Amino acid sequence: MSDIKTAILDAAERRMQFGGFGGFSFREIAADVGIKSSSVHYHFPTKENLAAAVIRRWAERTSARIEKRLEKNPNPVSVWTKAFRGTAVSEGHICPCTVLGAASQDLPPEVASEVRGFFKMCLDKLVAQGFSVIAATEFLATLTGALVLANALGDTGAYDRATKDMLRPRPRGPVSV
Repeated sequence: MSDIKTAILDAAERRMQFGGFGGFSFREIAADVGIKSSSVHYHFPTKENLAAAVIRRWAERTSARIEKRLEKNPNPVSVWTKAFRGTAVSEGHICPCTVLGAASQDLPPEVASEVRGFFKMCLDKLVAQGFSVIAATEFLATLTGALVLANALGDTGAYDRATKDMLRPRPRGPVSV
């Protein structure tokens, strides 16, 4: 991937974290990157293409991060909770999929499909790691809800308070409800 294309994706990701799908324009992305708006259009013909690419990249990176962390720590609850906490303390403070997920009914189909794909990937991975479908759904809802709460309050501690009980040692074996 070219440096310009990566810079465009990075700028769009930041703006989506702060303002969702409506929170950016090609002109703003171009200004952020220091290029002409036509250059953004060259790499991503439409806003929908750009937003979908941001979400697809986020999903791929999240999946890879989770897999890498699970190699070192086989406890999926700890790995996922810490991974999402990393987002809470990052510059953007929230996962763009979480931001867009809240408004997914108003998203263009291409973007909504990528957002659904992100959450489905998370649930599928959790089930593969021993969670029941119900437990995976509750766990992911807690993580994303904790991100929303921490972001809304401007308090990373809210994420920690919402997830601390999940990090307590539990008996080994599959997680189920």
